[in-house]
Amino acid sequence: MHTAEIRRRFLAHFENAGHTVVPSAPLLFDDPNLLFVNAGMVPFKPYFLGQETPPWNTATSVQKCVRTLDIEEVGKTTRHGTFFQMNGNFSFGDYFKEGAITHAWGLITNAVEDGGLGIDPDTIWVTVLHTDQEAREIWKRVAGLPDERIQDRGLLDNYWHMGVPGPGGPCSEIYVDRGPEHGADGGPVVDEDRFLEIWNLVFMQEEITNVQAKDRFDVLGELPNKNIDTGMGLERVAYLLQGKQNLYEIDEVFPVIEKASEISGRTYGKDRTDDVRFRVIADHVRSGLMLMGDGVTPGNEARGYVLRRLLRRAVRSMRLLGYEDPALPELLPVSLERMKASYPELEADFPRIAQIAYAEEDAFRQTLGKGTQIFETAATAVKDKGGSALSGDQAFTLHDTYGFPIDITLEMASEQGLTVDEEGFRALMAEQRSRAKADAKSKKGSHADTTVYRAALDANGPTDWQAYTTLTTESRVLGLIAEGGGVPALGAGAIGEVVLDRTPFYAESGGQHADAGHLQWDGGRAEVLDVQRPVRGLVVHQVRVLDGELTLDTTVEAAVDPEWRLGARQAHSGTHVVHAALREVLGPTALQSGSYNRPGYLRLDYGWSGALSPDQLHGVEEASNRALRADLPVTAQTMSLPEARELGALALFGETYGEDVRVVEIGGPWSRELCGGTHVERSSQIGTVVITSDGSVGAGNRRVEALTGLEGFAYLARERDVVRQLTDLLKTQPEDVPARVQDLLERLKAAEKAADKIKAAQLLGAAGDVAASAKDIGGVAYVGHHATGAGGGDVRTIALDIRKRLGDRPAVVVVIGDAGDKPAAVVALNEPAQSRGLSANDLIKVVGDKIGGRGGGKADVAQGGGTDVSAIPSALAAVEAALGA
Repeated sequence: MHTAEIRRRFLAHFENAGHTVVPSAPLLFDDPNLLFVNAGMVPFKPYFLGQETPPWNTATSVQKCVRTLDIEEVGKTTRHGTFFQMNGNFSFGDYFKEGAITHAWGLITNAVEDGGLGIDPDTIWVTVLHTDQEAREIWKRVAGLPDERIQDRGLLDNYWHMGVPGPGGPCSEIYVDRGPEHGADGGPVVDEDRFLEIWNLVFMQEEITNVQAKDRFDVLGELPNKNIDTGMGLERVAYLLQGKQNLYEIDEVFPVIEKASEISGRTYGKDRTDDVRFRVIADHVRSGLMLMGDGVTPGNEARGYVLRRLLRRAVRSMRLLGYEDPALPELLPVSLERMKASYPELEADFPRIAQIAYAEEDAFRQTLGKGTQIFETAATAVKDKGGSALSGDQAFTLHDTYGFPIDITLEMASEQGLTVDEEGFRALMAEQRSRAKADAKSKKGSHADTTVYRAALDANGPTDWQAYTTLTTESRVLGLIAEGGGVPALGAGAIGEVVLDRTPFYAESGGQHADAGHLQWDGGRAEVLDVQRPVRGLVVHQVRVLDGELTLDTTVEAAVDPEWRLGARQAHSGTHVVHAALREVLGPTALQSGSYNRPGYLRLDYGWSGALSPDQLHGVEEASNRALRADLPVTAQTMSLPEARELGALALFGETYGEDVRVVEIGGPWSRELCGGTHVERSSQIGTVVITSDGSVGAGNRRVEALTGLEGFAYLARERDVVRQLTDLLKTQPEDVPARVQDLLERLKAAEKAADKIKAAQLLGAAGDVAASAKDIGGVAYVGHHATGAGGGDVRTIALDIRKRLGDRPAVVVVIGDAGDKPAAVVALNEPAQSRGLSANDLIKVVGDKIGGRGGGKADVAQGGGTDVSAIPSALAAVEAALGA
């Protein structure tokens, strides 16, 4: 049975039982504690925590999930995969244990022709919490399971909670006996390889507190509404029903292995090491496809770094299998063919996905080239000093600066007979992660303690948010927060947070900066510094009290700065215009991947693999301003998410949308996007769009920046002033400025070349005197010369000229220049000196050790550089000493 068919049967089973089918949430979810959705219940957390009222009594979903903790284990076991799909059914105060068990038993044991999965009831075992006699009795009554196939387990295995105070409860896990060839008899408590867990039914019935570990917490009491949360691993069920040995061999994964085997010439199933590589490729290609499909782009931080690591591990595994050509163009389309049955949107979006993935592989191939050179230099230095290990610092630099994976460093070091200080490397990695975590925590909204905000939401309900309809409201102060806790008042000069019953302020979201403005009350005034939504439904204003004292229950006038709001509307609508213009000029794959806007300024990240030409950039700006001149209507309407998708509205990757969404149109289909921001009423009100820059922000991703409104006109005025100043200085017309500047640059270059020739002639003119000053050291003529002001090319010319002047006697010439405050050294030996066993390659190392650098070459000529100009005299003396030794 194909994986997509198992998925379809699961949803149909529960839909027929009255459950609402909820589409999978994107892998990027608005939970600050998660990089990606990692469990089927994550989108339902607000309902289980009591933060929101569920819109349905029962629901079912197949949720896309990614877990990243076990990336290193992928391919080594049958269970570890990064991307997986979790089938789930949920009850919010509706049915409980008996309903959950009945639904599960029916699906897994019903005949295939009746819509079930057709699993033999005699192969099914279950576990229950050792104190949950009720669940045991239900299994016996509903399924007819004998006592010996219902096994007791403790809290560690059969109790579920979120790791924090809140809901929890016992669970019952369903296992299938795969047969004696897979392990010992005796049920899951004896062998969980033979007895494969496929489904976990969580009976959420208690409120817990004082959570210290999975099996150490206190129970406060029964929940008023008992909930059901279940999770069935789709891939596990697939490899069970398809008769496979592991998740890598199911129909949605194995075709990638087959393709990798075909193009690499290696056979899957013959070699343990190769098999691990094949599995890594299959898992990572599929995971990368799904992540890019949900808007993740490769980068050096957080989600982007995970994707980059997955794609690069897949590419490297192909190289280790002997395949040197670009691999992702061969493998990614194969994964698409298998996944599009369940996720048809992948096919429509594949041009963008492919562009990002292939650009990342190209970048990695270049990285491998650069990193290999850096590694070779580091390895040579270690060997020259008699060492046998690459330091943790060197390995970290290769990883952090050049993107060189540690496992490649380990492999290449081994090939050269070297080891790597892995402990030192991992310590530096840990330091970096600690800094990153500390930085993330310092940023607003990241992993913050939201207890005080949840308390405010519970006490007062959601904020009446009126940002779309007005700039002022009469509001009541419901809460005051300072230093993480509630306070009764904020005095003059104090900075704190204010919760109002209603507000006209736009809270930062969707890339739009928060509104600015004031709160005013009888006897006082406060400046609004920031507006956020720390928990869903609650708007919180950060303020600085300018006058008076702000206390609870005070009635205030909340007023948005109208000029600020106008500028914000222009910039946000301008972002939509630039996005549409990019797609008009570059094509439909130039999709927005992120944005930020504030009054007068916008930046937009979009998927594109190469720099835009001046003509393309001009075209985007021109298309944007044509839309402004056309005075296109800007409208917003609310509709269901399926309706919006059918209409063709573009969603911003990384944003999470509810059942109902807001669609903003500029000129109808020309620009149609899901958006919660504030906008102008007609495109002409944006004023102008002036593109100021376009640059790369990672492989396959670029960023365009622009100014709108008065800020755009001010920028153009400044450019006009610069042109006017240039025309005055050059005594020419504006249109002739580029040609005049080009002429000046060419004349300047010519003058610099002439000056260089004069300088070189002067340096060479002194070469005769320098050669005449040669010292005799054991029958070798030695010249050590500090060429003041000379660069690398001049230094070589001088050294070779002096060597020639010294004739046929054994001669060693060392010339070190100091142009740009960086030593440049050349050692030149003639044939008689070399016949005495002397080598320029050896002597340049003596120089390098002194000037803080290195070099190399042949026995007759070697050159190098350094960092310490002050050490030039000691370097010349060191060579003299070496010759006399």
